[in-house]
Amino acid sequence: MSDSPIAPVVPAPFTPAEMSAGRKLFAVDWQFMAAAATMGALPKMFGVEIAFAGRSNVGKSSLVNALTGREGLARTSQTPGRTQELIFFTAGERLRLVDMPGYGYAAAPKAKVAAWTELIRAYLRGRQNLARVYVLIDARHGLKDTDAPVLDLLDESAVSYQVVLTKADQPKPAELAAVTAATEAALKTRTAAYPGILVTASRTGAGIGEMRAAVARLMSEAR
Repeated sequence: MSDSPIAPVVPAPFTPAEMSAGRKLFAVDWQFMAAAATMGALPKMFGVEIAFAGRSNVGKSSLVNALTGREGLARTSQTPGRTQELIFFTAGERLRLVDMPGYGYAAAPKAKVAAWTELIRAYLRGRQNLARVYVLIDARHGLKDTDAPVLDLLDESAVSYQVVLTKADQPKPAELAAVTAATEAALKTRTAAYPGILVTASRTGAGIGEMRAAVARLMSEAR
C-alpha cells in the first residue's frame, strides 16, 4: 500500500471557454431582489435559480459575495443562524442566487427554526426552476450528522446538488485532502449528488473562478 498523501478530489476540468463564461456570468451588477419567510412571499419563478445551503456559519454569504465580486451584497455575521429567510439576488432574469437559512444551529426560538425549516423543505420540493443546490461544507470539519437530513431531503426530492468545501485555506493540505476524499466517498451512495467536489476559499479567492465556471456549465446544460 502506498504511503503517499491522498490526492484531493477535484471537479472535472473546466475549459478556458467555461472559465471565461463564468467570469462574464458574474461580472454584472448583482443586486438584492427579495427576502421570503413564507412560500407566498417567494418571487415569481423565472430563469434559472441556484441555491446555497449549509450549516450555520459555513460561509454561504461570504461565497455569494466572492462569486459576485460585491463585498456586502449578502450580509455576513459572526452570529450563527442570522439568515432566517430565503434571500434572492439577481442580475437580470437569466440567473438568480438564493442564500438559504443555515441549519444545525440558530440563535432563534425553536418555533421560528421549525418554521423556516419547513420553508426550506417546501422550497426544495416545489421550485421547478431550481437547477442545483450547492451544499457548503466546512473544509476543516467535513460532513457532520447535521448535514444528513438535508442531503436526505435533496435525494428524496430528486434535486441535483453538489458539495462545495469552504474555508479551504485554513486546514493543512493533507487534512484538506483527507476531508475531500472522505466527503467524496460518503456521496457515492447519494442518488441526487452531482459528481465532483468544488473546493473554495472566499478569503483568498481560491476556487472562485472554478465555481463560476461550474455555474456557467450548469447554465449551458439547462438551456
